[in-house]
Amino acid sequence: MAIHVECCAGHLGEPEPLAFWLGERRLAVRDIVDRWFGPTQRWFKVDADDGNLYVLRLDEKTRDWELAAFTLGTG
Repeated sequence: MAIHVECCAGHLGEPEPLAFWLGERRLAVRDIVDRWFGPTQRWFKVDADDGNLYVLRLDEKTRDWELAAFTLGTG
């Protein structure tokens, strides 16, 4: 699912998610829980302000973001 992500410059000036939009709903990133990199992609597992975990993927070539996974929070 393609999404809009608000970013800040992270380590080495690379984009890191601050917030993202699911339709009309803005979710702030409380914490980047994990991150990993592929040859052409960056992945971020984030804890959003709705208490759920999301995996966001950035295609480094096109700069397009996608919601790759979602996990319900525990409370």
